[in-house]
This record gives sequence, structure tokens and C-alpha cells, in this order.
Amino acid sequence: MKGSDVVVRCLENQGVDVVFAYPGGQAIDLHNSFARAKKIRVILPRHEQGGGFMAQGYARATGKVGVCMATSGPGAMNLLTAIADAFMDSIPMVAITGQVFSHLIGKSAFQETDVYGMTLPVVKHSFLVLNAEDLPQIIKEAFIIAKSGRPGPVLIDIPKDVQQKMFVPNFDAKPDLPGLPKEPRASDAELEGMLDAIFAAKKPVIYAGGGIINAEASVQLDKFSKLYNIPVATTLMGIGAVDPLERKNLYWFGMHGTFAGNKAVLESDLLIALGARFDDRITGVVSKFAPNAKIIHLDVDYAEQNKNVKVAHGIHSEVKYALDRLLQLSKNRKDKKPDFRQWIDEIECWKKQHPYPFSRVPRKHISSPEAIEALYEVSKGDILVTTGVGQHQMWTPQNFIFRRPRQFISSLGAGTMGFGLPAAIGVKVARPDQNVVDIDGDGSFQMNIQEMATAVMENIPVKVMMLNNQFLGMVMQWEDMIYEGVRGNTVLSRDPENPGGPENIAGLYPDYPAIAKGYDWETERVYKKEDLKPAIQRMLKSKKPYLLEVIVEYDEHVLPFIPPGKSANDMITDCARCPSLPECKIMGKRSK
Repeated sequence: MKGSDVVVRCLENQGVDVVFAYPGGQAIDLHNSFARAKKIRVILPRHEQGGGFMAQGYARATGKVGVCMATSGPGAMNLLTAIADAFMDSIPMVAITGQVFSHLIGKSAFQETDVYGMTLPVVKHSFLVLNAEDLPQIIKEAFIIAKSGRPGPVLIDIPKDVQQKMFVPNFDAKPDLPGLPKEPRASDAELEGMLDAIFAAKKPVIYAGGGIINAEASVQLDKFSKLYNIPVATTLMGIGAVDPLERKNLYWFGMHGTFAGNKAVLESDLLIALGARFDDRITGVVSKFAPNAKIIHLDVDYAEQNKNVKVAHGIHSEVKYALDRLLQLSKNRKDKKPDFRQWIDEIECWKKQHPYPFSRVPRKHISSPEAIEALYEVSKGDILVTTGVGQHQMWTPQNFIFRRPRQFISSLGAGTMGFGLPAAIGVKVARPDQNVVDIDGDGSFQMNIQEMATAVMENIPVKVMMLNNQFLGMVMQWEDMIYEGVRGNTVLSRDPENPGGPENIAGLYPDYPAIAKGYDWETERVYKKEDLKPAIQRMLKSKKPYLLEVIVEYDEHVLPFIPPGKSANDMITDCARCPSLPECKIMGKRSK
């Protein structure tokens, strides 16, 4: 068989049913082989980065390994951001790249780059295949590495002569991964120690991260938290791991998270971190994070132990096994179960102080939070949502309550603008039965706007609700709150002194409905509050790709907000507490 045909057969053997792939000179043999494949659908993105995010959307929606492919040189380089993004969020992905002929490697051949070396910091492993006979073994190993332990991306770089070589493949070749650790499992003694800490606590909180979602451990977490009536606060990656509307639960916490979640973690005397990494957007200034809490950190990745926050007990374990075992060990406890009702009542008071939806200032026109809340109400919360990156990304979980795993899909560790649309395409391919909506901003949406063509050509009816405020909103917010309102290239409108918006529809630029029509998308623009929900209904009912542009107030701020270098004690919960009030566009005189 030809090497490229072997690659296709190996992917079929791994159960791959879709590959997001852009062709080029050093990958043409692979595409030629895919053209003859019967079991794998190849989706052509309009940019390699888009293909990488599509593979991520597929993986995030299913838990399976997403597969993307590009040619050498610039094609491979365009995958780098998507690979790094998957690495930051622990997403299982295999990226295949074509490479120049083996004898040209290192000689600055046309479209040659060292993608093997360049990806080393942002992959679990990189393979450069120099012997075609190794392909079956390497592809098996790549999928094992991508899924095992803490998931992540793997690169396979395949020179053109390896793709073209004729040989007899050994599809029964065994993986050889002597350095791959076995699944870590907590000892009963370690887990009994965790239970002892719970029985001794007065104010415990479970801090649940994306590891719960990756391990498919949501059911176990829910049972364990209910068994002891322990409140659960999730990270953004962990959203949907438990029902946020359950009385004891805290939804998500961190820089823009709930007041109750941040306050509970701050006041806790026991913090149990499960499948999380103590990201800076969670902790704020580390020295003030959960200062009175005994911290227990259980994670599948030993490297995360004591990396960002010093903990009392680090437990190296796969989290689903640990939760299952904790439930079993709890049956043998003879001591009286702890009573945390007073703690839950205290949390309830904080929730009443700062209830959902989060702090809002009444506006004359549609605000972004109002638009997202309307989508939640019209859809009854029964859709899958991706986002771009920016203010809308934070407003989405603030105003759309996600109650199940893999329902909220966003670039969180890397925070990559342009993620929303291609990720939505990947999600829709994985879950064709679901309505998939990308909630995006005009800045982020333009980063990969070309993938509108992919949605049409591949008949993938994704929906985009684009909140158009004519600004790079999150940076604008920091300018207002920290940099005295000085604008440093954050205005996207035609006239920076008079941005387009509800008061100036004629000044809007670019004309997104015209662009959408050019791509053969159904489209609509709304700017009146009374038109919003009917437009959302039409979008959700459509059987075609659909862009709903919502013109929103341009000077809105995401609150709550824990400023950088601060702790939950310094949380700004509403406009009245904002330090930029005297210069604020919303509450005070116009800023500079």
C-alpha cells in the first residue's frame, strides 16, 4: 500500500469519521487517498486555523479525538494557534501535517518549517515520521497519547516521500510507549483523609474544573456533592458539571464569576479542587486566594500539584475513579455526617444580595446581556453554545444558564479570538441533532469570518448571534477601568469619535448582512428591543446557516470584575463600586 493510503486506513481503524483538512503541495497525496476513503468525511475549511478549531469543536462536544490536517510550511504554521489552544484547555486532538521530502529537511526547502520543533512546547507529543513502515504504530500511539491521562494535542509530521512510499503495512503493530504512565489512582488512605477533612470542616467548597468534563465524571461529582451537601463552584471549563440552579451550588467563580461563588471560596475553610489547575483568572493574587482554607488538590496531572497554589494535600489520581471510590468509602463511615445547612444558608444570603442575572444598568437600547438572556429564554436553554473571545464570552455564562456538560464550548486557557464560528461548525458536525449557536462579537467574528463559506459548502446549518458594539469590548473595558478611558486602537467603527450603534445605524461598518448574503447565509439585523426575540425565533427555526446581527450598546462593562492583582475581597459587583465612575460613559460624564 501507499503510505498515504495507510494513514487513511489507520485513521479508520481508530474510528475517525471526520477530518478537517486543507490541502497543499506536501499533503496532496494524503488528500488523494482521502478522496477514495469510504468511512471518513473530509471537511475543507477556508483557513487551517479554522480547521483546527473545527476539530476542537468536534472533540469538545463528544470527548473523542478531533483530527485536523494541513500542508507544510505556512499551512502547518496556521495550525499552531489551534494546537496551542487545545493544549491549554486539555482537548484531545491529532494534527497531521505534510512535510517536504526527507532528504530536504533542514535545507530551507520551499515551504519547509520545523513544525515538529515549533510545536514541542504546546503538544503532549510530536512525531516526525521518517520510516513509512512506522505509520501504523505511530498513529495508534498518537491517539493513545491524545486521550490518556490529561488529554491534549499530538502532532504527526509526515514527509512527502513517506506518504508516497509503497510497502506492506503491519496494522497489528503494537504501540510502544514505555514512558506513558498508567492511570493514576488515589489510595484509600488518601481518600479517607479527604473524607476526614470534610467531616472536620464547617465551610467546605468543591472547586470543579474541566477535568470533570474530560473524565465524564459529572454524575459522580453530583452524587458526591449531594451526599455531603457540599456547594460546588466550577471554572468556566467545568461549567455544566453540576446543575448551577441547585440551591447549594455556586455556578462559576473567578474574575467575572458569581459573587456567591467567589465569596464562598474566599470564606471557605476547606477547598477541594477536582480536575482544575488554579489558573490566575480563578485565583487572582495567589497570596489572598482562599486564605483560611485547607486545600486538597486531586488531579490526573501530577505536574499541576503545587504549581500555582501550595496545597495541604495533593492527590495524584484520575478523578472519576476517585469520586466512585469516595462514594463507596462513604458507605462505611460510622461517624455522624456533617451538617452544612448553616453554611448553605449563608451562601443563600449572598445569592440574594447578588442574584442571577448579574449586575446590569438599564439601557435605552439592547445590551449584550439582554440579548444573551433573550436567546436563553427563547431556546429554553436547550441548545449548544460556542463563543468567540471578549466581553460576550463572559456575558454568555452570566446570562445563559448551562445545566449539562459539553453545552458551553469556548477558548478559555488561550482565549483565542476567532474560535467561535469554526468551533460551532465542528460541534454541529459532531451533534447534527442539536441547534448550535455561536455567540460572538464583531471583533472576534471577523478573525475567522471566511468559515461562513465552509458552513454553506458543507451544508452545516450553524447559527451566529453576533453582538455588534463596534469595539474590541474587553480591552475597551480595561481602558475605561484601569487606563483612564484612553482609546488605544480598540474602536472598530468607521468614525472613532462617533461609533456606529443604535443611534447611528447608517454609520455601521462593515455591512454584515450584506457579507452574509454574499456567503448565501440567511441573515437579519435587529436594534430594537421589541424585535429581538422574534428574530431569535426565526434564527433557531432556520434550516440554513444564519447570522443574526444584534446592534448593542457599545460602552457596557462586564461585571462582576476582580481587577488584576486583586482578590475576591476587591470584587467590583456593580457600577456604583467601579473606580472609573467619575469618567464612566454609562454612569458619569463621557470618558476621554
